[in-house]
Amino acid sequence: MPQEAPTPSARQTELLEAAYRYALTHGLADLSLRPLAEAIGSSPRVLLFLFESKDGLLRALLARARADELALLERARQPERPAGLAPAVERIWTWLAAKEHRPLLRLWAEAYTRSLVQPDGAWAGFARATVEDWLGVLAGFQPPSERDSEDGAIRRTLALAVLRGALLDLLATDDEKRLTEAVEHQVALLHAGSTVG
Repeated sequence: MPQEAPTPSARQTELLEAAYRYALTHGLADLSLRPLAEAIGSSPRVLLFLFESKDGLLRALLARARADELALLERARQPERPAGLAPAVERIWTWLAAKEHRPLLRLWAEAYTRSLVQPDGAWAGFARATVEDWLGVLAGFQPPSERDSEDGAIRRTLALAVLRGALLDLLATDDEKRLTEAVEHQVALLHAGSTVG
């Protein structure tokens, strides 16, 4: 039987939250334990003891960011379930475009890219897992007859491609107006596709 991970101590949870706030501002790519520890009121030795290694800390930070992202995406699903892909794309884009979410989304983009170029170690599987996460969220918006069909899988993959592409463009250019118009155009196509199918 697989062993369950031990419950984190209060101090480990406290330091993870502080390190997460630090990562939202400073990113993860060049994370160095000494400046991080100093900024959050700890020491490199304590961080290594609590998280076993720098990679262990990075994995914990990535899991924390992923949980945050999923919780916020899940809120986009309320109150209707399922609502269809077109309203889902509208709601999720509104959430993605909100300025207050940019630090989390920059952290996501950094981790996603790092996972592609460094597929081993702390970043292992992050990109694939977030694709599956987002496809799962989009599937939750689809009525069962659409969700369980091949066409439904294609439609949510297209919706994800539009959202992710627009998000990366937004993070690079901050051109929210242009990208919102492009997403709205795709939403109209999704509406038209759902009435044809």
